Amino acid sequence: MSKKKRKHSQFAQDDVVDQGESARNLGVASTLAHLHSQPQNDKPKAQDSDKDDWTMIGKGGKKHKTHNNYPALVYANFHKQQSSIKINDLQTLVLYCIAHGTSPQWVSIRHHYGVKKAVVLFVPGLEKGMFDGSVSLESSGNGEQDVEPSNETGSAVKDGEAQHVSSSVAVLGKNPIIHTSTTSPDEYSSMRLAPDTLPDPLKPLAECFDYLWPVKAPGDDKFSKVFSPLHAMLNAPIPKSLEQKEAEKARKGTKPVNNQQWENKRTRITIFILSKDELQESEFVLHPVWFDTESQTATEKKRREASKESPEHGWVDSHVTRLDDGDVPAQDVQQGSLSAGRTVLAMDCEMCKTQEDGMALTRISLVGWDGDVVMDELVKPDYPITDYLTPFSGITAEKLDPVTTTLVDIQKRLLELLTPRTILVGHSLESDLKALKLTHPFIVDTSILYQHPRGPPLKSSLKWLAQKYLNREIQKGHGTLGHDSVEDSRACLDLVKMKCEKGPEWGNSASSTETIFKRLSRTSQAGSAPVADGGQGKTGAIVDHGSPEKNFGHMATFSIGCNTDAEVVEGVKRAVLGDPDGATISGGGVDFTWARMRELEALRGWSNNHRYDVIQMDHVLEGNGTPEPSSSELAAKVASTVSHICDVRALLPPCTLLVVYTGTGDPRNLARLQQMQRTFKREYKVKKWDELSVKWTDTEEQAMKKACNTARQGLGFVTIT
Repeated sequence: MSKKKRKHSQFAQDDVVDQGESARNLGVASTLAHLHSQPQNDKPKAQDSDKDDWTMIGKGGKKHKTHNNYPALVYANFHKQQSSIKINDLQTLVLYCIAHGTSPQWVSIRHHYGVKKAVVLFVPGLEKGMFDGSVSLESSGNGEQDVEPSNETGSAVKDGEAQHVSSSVAVLGKNPIIHTSTTSPDEYSSMRLAPDTLPDPLKPLAECFDYLWPVKAPGDDKFSKVFSPLHAMLNAPIPKSLEQKEAEKARKGTKPVNNQQWENKRTRITIFILSKDELQESEFVLHPVWFDTESQTATEKKRREASKESPEHGWVDSHVTRLDDGDVPAQDVQQGSLSAGRTVLAMDCEMCKTQEDGMALTRISLVGWDGDVVMDELVKPDYPITDYLTPFSGITAEKLDPVTTTLVDIQKRLLELLTPRTILVGHSLESDLKALKLTHPFIVDTSILYQHPRGPPLKSSLKWLAQKYLNREIQKGHGTLGHDSVEDSRACLDLVKMKCEKGPEWGNSASSTETIFKRLSRTSQAGSAPVADGGQGKTGAIVDHGSPEKNFGHMATFSIGCNTDAEVVEGVKRAVLGDPDGATISGGGVDFTWARMRELEALRGWSNNHRYDVIQMDHVLEGNGTPEPSSSELAAKVASTVSHICDVRALLPPCTLLVVYTGTGDPRNLARLQQMQRTFKREYKVKKWDELSVKWTDTEEQAMKKACNTARQGLGFVTIT
């Protein structure tokens, strides 16, 4: 190795690497940036390659000189993306800048230690078609836009300055290039935003961001599933030492959780009642009380009639007329009560297969808060049984022969038990309630309460949860004698009691992930002592529609509920800058803010309520379904949403990382096909092929895979103010 002395210019380049932790966390992009920035010995300084091969985005999204210490995102023309950018790659960028995380592999950040805050905006509803011309926005004139390869023209001009753009970056202009191959590098290459050629509603984005990045949502292509883009951003992997990794490799089986160092945080059970969105995501049939307007009620009534989930098909709704009826006056609640004065019933059901109804109820067990059995009944199905499912249900013909109790009898008893102040507890209760043909608004589900180690939509089994947290073996007769529904009900109840006793975060420690807010709380403030030594950790806030404190919000330092996107902008302002009087959020605000805008998503029908009746399935393959708003309506809402994004950009203080991501592409066609597949599977078990209302063939299977690919194609925008 040569031992020549280093030149002063080489020492000057070393400030691109942070001291301490970041020096060990250089990624591919950062390494390339550092190597490429070394001056050439045989070239004069005027020919420094920084001027020719790099596009640098810093304050205001414009080029700046490289000799200052201002943070900047840097892209190299010789470094091409080898795979799609994912939402957790955006998360990695955030953690690298504000939480000493590892360096991202897809972009380089110069002077990243200069980033003081990070703001992430989740804006579902925007999609690539709006930028390449395949989705018409009326205000875009003739609707034609260009895409010019920047390596050929190098002529993307902004404010009179020539910009040298990567050969893997396209400039959005006239003649859109729409790639259909799912493996083409162009599918995941970034695109340069050219303000003069974008549709009018999108033009302001080019003033805030220089690039549009295709960002792939988490999912499973094999089973055509799209996972939560919210969890992908807000759940971060837990850093592990080498010793921890080796210990995990040597461990076998399910290890009971160690709670010796856990600090209990007693929490009332009402905090864990599922929200409307959570019920929809888990495919519960919603109680009518969840619908506020007459039009919403009428639409849901029509859907239930088409899906055979209406009173005409034997369904009943518990006697609850208002959600507020479940609230118990404070004076009636015993101090320290975990049940908050509510009646809590844990339920488990066993089912069998019948000729007509598919899965029919054969046993129901209810257990009260004290663990005593409230109900334990065998039930005779209305139709002949084709499979008793004895290895799982424990039901046999001999047990059911003398039974005269019917589903209608059980429903009458349940309607007497389920008052507005009753909370129903269970594991994957949507299946039990469908077998009961019953709806109730107040549900606590242990399959959601205790997240799967790999996150939603995966769910842990009740057997695993009981073994892990209760150190209890249940379902010993699984596969032979069947389950005991009373035993399962008590296990659910005890899991909920443990969660109430220990706090909302209990159970998440078994996961390989933690919330980004917990990660930040362990990261000391600049100039502060380490958190372990009493230093102050970093803070975070969630700004969202509705009541965010029920979900990730309870783990954030502050949660701000909103009703409109304009209120979200004001909420972000509060979180980032603090309250003017410092009443709640002190001056200077928090270090990390996550916010969601939902008005565009609602207009386009991209919300969680994607269930469709069987009648609509005839139009799935033709791409029909929920009608798209008119292009003038869509253009107006896109313009409003973009204006809100720019308002957030304008209020941020200097040296703030701003990340905007859309989460997914259009999920509606995938949702319709998934509903169609579920209908087919349910009917195929009990009907002949010619009697099926929906047929599932390879044509539908391929259509669903294509729809899944479309639904996973999101977008991202990144800048540093």
